[in-house]
Amino acid sequence: MSNQKKTTKAVALVMIIMILSRLLGFVREVIMTNKFGRGMETDAFFAAFTIPDVMYYLLVGGALSSAFIPVFTSYLSKGDEEEAWKVASTFINVSIILLLVLSVLGMIFADYLVPLVAYNFKGEQLSLTVELTRFMFPAVTFTALAGLETGVLNSYKIFNAPSIGPILYNVGIILGTIFLSSKFGIKGMAIGVVFGAVSNFLFQFIFVAKKAKNYKFTLDLKHPGVRKIFKLILPALIGLSVTQINLVVNQNIASGFDEGSITALRLANRIMQLPLGIFSVSIATVIFPTITSQIAKGEIKEFRETFSMGMRNIFFVTIPSAIGLMTIGVSLIRLLFVRGAFKENDAQITASILIFYTLGLAFQGGVQLLTRGFYANQDTKTPVKISFIAVLGNILLSLFLGLATPMRVKGLALAYSITSFINMSMLFNTLRKKMGGISGKEIVVSSLKTTFASIIMGISIVILNLIFSKYFNIHNKQIQFIQVSIGVLLGAGVFLFTANILKMQEVRDITMILRRKKAGN
Repeated sequence: MSNQKKTTKAVALVMIIMILSRLLGFVREVIMTNKFGRGMETDAFFAAFTIPDVMYYLLVGGALSSAFIPVFTSYLSKGDEEEAWKVASTFINVSIILLLVLSVLGMIFADYLVPLVAYNFKGEQLSLTVELTRFMFPAVTFTALAGLETGVLNSYKIFNAPSIGPILYNVGIILGTIFLSSKFGIKGMAIGVVFGAVSNFLFQFIFVAKKAKNYKFTLDLKHPGVRKIFKLILPALIGLSVTQINLVVNQNIASGFDEGSITALRLANRIMQLPLGIFSVSIATVIFPTITSQIAKGEIKEFRETFSMGMRNIFFVTIPSAIGLMTIGVSLIRLLFVRGAFKENDAQITASILIFYTLGLAFQGGVQLLTRGFYANQDTKTPVKISFIAVLGNILLSLFLGLATPMRVKGLALAYSITSFINMSMLFNTLRKKMGGISGKEIVVSSLKTTFASIIMGISIVILNLIFSKYFNIHNKQIQFIQVSIGVLLGAGVFLFTANILKMQEVRDITMILRRKKAGN
């Protein structure tokens, strides 16, 4: 089976599991907003979740994506598994020690950390945020270790088990919300976060244990592979720190807006993250070990082909997803969230923010694979430099659009989209020069065709919305479900029909994914 067919099949499997995980994530948000609405408590929960979240992305995003997987995979691709595990053993052991220390310190100094992410919180809201932060800090250790397990399994090109882990994580939060919130309030969700993180770690551990026969309790910090990892980590951590500073700045700005602004911002972002996680992250995750192995073997032509296929398919799904969310977003939010404590006004505010977030969806999808293109070359410095420029621009734009214009919280989402485009463009041009070409013309032509097909799709959905608004009660749940369902099916049908007329290769790729051809075909 060719590399492209193997990659496409792997993407299909991961995508199916990822869809289930993301749907459970939506169930989690629906249950939360139904019980707590969009107000002080939910703002406190999301603010408290920021600190462990930042640590997770720094440790997992920096250590795994940029350093551990490329080095570990390079040993495996040369057939030197024993040496690979010498490196992995030390890195795993160092990670465990650091995570335990950081979690304990985070719980102790939560009073000082919370004002950094929610400067405008006072009184009861500040106290609740500190308490929730302490509850959730232990989850950092287990979530980061689960991320490390994912890195090991992905290096062996095992993708199903790591994709199931987040499902268990969401189930834990859902169970905590359903069964503990009546007694502990929103703290029940925080307990569920810890339970879900532990479940994620334990599930993946079963599969990692089968591969970890050469694991040892050792701290060989002088091993060249270990030294290589730490050399690669530092620039990535600096770059990701800048990115997370942007998140903290935005949240601090939002904490000074109307009550519930942080919640609306987070909900809109999570809806936007649905296609990003299902499609872009799935494709980038599956392709990353392949392009890393191709670079290690000097297969530059194969790298270009695999990378181009990944970028074209990312745009093929994220561009129509963006236009789809713009046109059907308010109906989707009504269907999912308007019940209990979450009202129609909350839906309108969240939908207005979502529109500005979706403008950057495709660009952010491209960034997912482009950064991995650099990491596959064991180059972590270039993405750091570009990230610094993009994030600095994002912070300045957020301050201007959020505080100096009437856009307020919507301005934060627009700033995100504008700088996502800048970030992707700089990464694309730099990687193209570095690799002597990455089939850029092919990617651009495919993207233009995708955009045209997406616009036709968007027009069809707008017409559908006008029909429903005129002839049906759009505040009825059954009508909302019918409208969203028809909108999704109509949009997908019109888009694929138009793309097929344009004879796009990506239609055949998606068809292959849907058919999920049997192994050996």
